[in-house]
Amino acid sequence: MGSDHYFSATPASAENLRTIRVVLAGRDLEVTTAGGVFSPDRLDAGTAVLLANMPPLPPSGHFLDLGCGWGPISLAMAIASPHATIWAVDVNERALDLVRRNAEALGLTNVNAVLPDDVPDDIVFRTIRSNPPIRVGKNVLHDMLERWIPRLDERSDAWMVVQRNLGADSLQRWIAATFSPGYSVYRSATGKGYRVLKVRRHGTPATEPITTL
Repeated sequence: MGSDHYFSATPASAENLRTIRVVLAGRDLEVTTAGGVFSPDRLDAGTAVLLANMPPLPPSGHFLDLGCGWGPISLAMAIASPHATIWAVDVNERALDLVRRNAEALGLTNVNAVLPDDVPDDIVFRTIRSNPPIRVGKNVLHDMLERWIPRLDERSDAWMVVQRNLGADSLQRWIAATFSPGYSVYRSATGKGYRVLKVRRHGTPATEPITTL
């Protein structure tokens, strides 16, 4: 593929549409994938570990899938929380087209597949669920997280899966150092060589009412 990666904005490789079967949110589904996106032939192991180790979603609100690919996390969230609004964000236009195609085929009307700059600035997220694109490089990855983690709502969580040998532990340390105070991060689960990291945004302490005598 040369310089054509799953994080390319417009993949140059042949689209090569294909249909695969996956289980998402307890449902056996048929989805469309394509060349030039992440893990086009199967539900990748990291995403499977994340989906198996996440807590139940809030019933409503705005949810973010950062680096959505063809959409397994977004589709799972849309099925599980039909009253929520899912923001499937990626720089890969082909991936976004696949998310839209899959959401429409599955009758999911609560998914917005958009480029990062197309998410309205005033939206805060009840949760972020992500298999982030580690191979973009540390600097780009850190920039992504510094942009999106602060958009968590108070007392809300981000859940990310990272392969252990691709720097999960160093990323956990960086998150702890970068977003302290106000946030906490810990390893929530491990499996198949992956770490699931939970990042919690804490609430603003309530102020005591001032009483006068």
